[in-house]
Amino acid sequence: QVQLVESGGGLVQAGGSLRLSCAASGRTFNSYAVGWFRQAPGKEREFVAAVSNSGGTTFHADSVKGRFTISRDNAKNMVYLQMNSLKPEDTAVYNCAAARTSGSMLVAAAGQKWLYNYWGQGTQVTVSS
Repeated sequence: QVQLVESGGGLVQAGGSLRLSCAASGRTFNSYAVGWFRQAPGKEREFVAAVSNSGGTTFHADSVKGRFTISRDNAKNMVYLQMNSLKPEDTAVYNCAAARTSGSMLVAAAGQKWLYNYWGQGTQVTVSS
């Protein structure tokens, strides 16, 4: 199994940037794909981005494509979400989640919550207008 801890959230003005971090435990971290999801009050949890176990393949939701970038450093057991050009509608609690899955399954279901077995506690991102 893997334990996940998010950090890096905070308050930022529209147009600004934040980098979220997801720290993972375990020597087998490089066998897990990792995704980022977010949930605003009163709204459904939605997919943001995902990265394959090797870091060679990434996926980004249309709502953040061109603004957010997911990446990972397996030597440090870390996954990052670089968020640029932030908008008030990006305000949400952001969670990272890990999935021990095949590359083909990740391609098919990267944005599906059921794919991910382990979830962090979340970090708050607030973007002011």
